[in-house]
Amino acid sequence: MEAAVKRSSGAVQEDRLWQRHAEMAELGGTPKGGVNRQALSAEDAAARTLLMSWAKARNFAVFTDAIGNLFVRRDGADAKAPPVMSGSHMDSQPTGGRFDGMYGVLAAFEALEALEDAGIRTRRPVIAVAWTNEEGSRFQPGAMGSAVFAGVYKLDEMLATKDWKGVVLKDALGETLKAAPAPMRDGNPGFDVGFYVEAHIEQGPRLEAAHKTIGVVTAIQGSRRYIVEIDGEEAHAGTTPRAARKDAYAAATRIAAAMYEATNDADDTLRFTIGHVEVLPGSPNTVPGKVTFTIDMRHPDDAVLEAHEKKLHDIVSRKARPCPARIERVTSVAPTGFDTRVIDLVRAKAQALKLSHMDMPSGAGHDAMHIARLCPAGMIFVPCERGISHNEIENAAPSDLAAGTRVLVEVLQELANR
Repeated sequence: MEAAVKRSSGAVQEDRLWQRHAEMAELGGTPKGGVNRQALSAEDAAARTLLMSWAKARNFAVFTDAIGNLFVRRDGADAKAPPVMSGSHMDSQPTGGRFDGMYGVLAAFEALEALEDAGIRTRRPVIAVAWTNEEGSRFQPGAMGSAVFAGVYKLDEMLATKDWKGVVLKDALGETLKAAPAPMRDGNPGFDVGFYVEAHIEQGPRLEAAHKTIGVVTAIQGSRRYIVEIDGEEAHAGTTPRAARKDAYAAATRIAAAMYEATNDADDTLRFTIGHVEVLPGSPNTVPGKVTFTIDMRHPDDAVLEAHEKKLHDIVSRKARPCPARIERVTSVAPTGFDTRVIDLVRAKAQALKLSHMDMPSGAGHDAMHIARLCPAGMIFVPCERGISHNEIENAAPSDLAAGTRVLVEVLQELANR
């Protein structure tokens, strides 16, 4: 068995993996070298089509489900055994990078190819998956495909969500599946999974700063997202005295400033971000009549998130006057601890491959946090340059991507033979 494991990691092709990243980066590529490949867009459909073409060339089975998750399956000796699964997402932020999410999909697919090239048969099937709408930049909430798969969100409710332009997700999904057709799995999303392992760039600076190649991910911190809406009154900018205005933007700035102050913890553990602001009617000479903004808040301790949520509600009620305002929680994901069996195996394989490594939690949310409800799960991090992510200049070294994939394929192979 040990010789077979070495053959599988040795079959990982760094050049092939890098070239696949380059080809995917052309789909939604931006002038600054990043990607704009938002969920269920034409660019997303093109990425799905490209992945399916590579899968069909290797005679791997391809199928999708009712939320649009895309699966590539390599059969095992026991067709009925719950599969081992690995993957991530192909959608990006509007000004996203080439590796966030896509690396996890391509590493999983490279693992299938490495197993195939090495002639290794596993007991369980091994599946590479591309989850739908992980980023949540177009449709909210994020990590939608994996959450529906895990039963965390209801399919019908997610299909009814709308993007910022009013496009219904069900319609966008229909267009995507029409452009990138794949056999549809019957019934609601979700099936038995034996193990799940997700590879990802770190999206932070710790691995690079510590000169480590592999992050053995132990947990994901909890996160909550909110939408704040403030109703003002549109008025002429030149004739309406300030004292007579109900300026929704002025109220929003008061609320935002107070929120930033209230979430500024001494040890810099709490993460608070206002990432999207919409001001209406958006005219230079009209007092804003409505403002909507989003909040992303994260912390490893759910009790801390709960306490700060109460502070946010209090700030909205106090600082919005004279404008009516409300805050709504959109999503709440509790902290996720990964299975020690998977954690230990990732660590052991990194050590066996003589790759420097360290244990670490994930500050970002990932699809793995939902799939961990279904089966033993874990993650593998590799460094990204200066820890920059959600940015067009996001970068990673080909050798690090290949190293993480070599750990991944060894982990998947062992789990697939359990």
